Amino acid sequence: MTNELRIAVVGAGMMGADHIKRITHRIAGARVSAVVEPDADRAAAAAANAPGALVFASVEDAIAADALDAVLIAVPGQFHAPVLRPALDAGLPILCEKPLTQDSASSWEVLELEQKLDKPHIQVGFMRRFDAEYQELRQLVESGASGDLMMVRAVHRNPSVPDSYTNDMLITDSVVHEFDVVPWLAGSPVASVEVKFPRRNSHAPERLREPILVIMELENGVLVDVEMNVSVGFGYQVATEAVFEQGVARIGQPSGMQRWERGNHIVKEHETFVTRFASAYDAQIQRWVDAVRRGDLVDGPNAWDGYLVALSCEAGVKAMHGGGIVPVTAPERPAFYA
Repeated sequence: MTNELRIAVVGAGMMGADHIKRITHRIAGARVSAVVEPDADRAAAAAANAPGALVFASVEDAIAADALDAVLIAVPGQFHAPVLRPALDAGLPILCEKPLTQDSASSWEVLELEQKLDKPHIQVGFMRRFDAEYQELRQLVESGASGDLMMVRAVHRNPSVPDSYTNDMLITDSVVHEFDVVPWLAGSPVASVEVKFPRRNSHAPERLREPILVIMELENGVLVDVEMNVSVGFGYQVATEAVFEQGVARIGQPSGMQRWERGNHIVKEHETFVTRFASAYDAQIQRWVDAVRRGDLVDGPNAWDGYLVALSCEAGVKAMHGGGIVPVTAPERPAFYA
């Protein structure tokens, strides 16, 4: 492909608007050709950052107008399936923000629809795989330089969450990332999930019972604990510690200027995921664009990975509601995704 890839961004909320700016200003070989958003004011505001982009109320309208070569889905998770289906029917390459869909049954339906095509067309937006520190840690695990990986300790902390954030979203909107990136790091899928409740944070909204401790066992025996904490106040923090036979590795520590004054040591922390993973988002979109332009279509987590995460999320929600240790059982991976 010699011309720029024409991307329709579906959804012009915070994530979609951020991707529109990213593609316009930092991604080579692509442009935003269409903004798909039923809210006219939001669509106009987003389209202002994409010179020449057309505005549509639905992805079907954009497809009918032949206004795109590929689709980037950035609407909330409950609206992913209604966008995925017509995009797959049209044979379009797709980058779908996490999750693939909100449950394993609808994710499986998407897999079945995708397998009618000649090759995988869906890349799922688990951007942590594109973060330089996560990639370095995965290389260390694969090298065996510190011996076998035995345990992973992860923290996922938010200063606060919006009123729309529900208790189940601790799993389905937040730990969803760990359900993808930790098996990728360790080279083994999730075998079981358990959720423990420490003392409740008195600053948490009344509707939330948090923080929580999510315990995963991977099929290779690696144990993982994830602190999910959304009312810490001080900033946005995602960090991981890997325990090996002969060493320990940490990623996600605060960086930048450090200050010592009045008896305090100060290092600024991120306030949102947008800044914490800005470089990872850039790398993810660029690699997807490059893959589509050379005909590979996917360069990262695919729809099968999204389906496995949906299974883990369902186990996590069940465990959070008193299910104890909940097994995660997946069918055999279709050869289509080998």
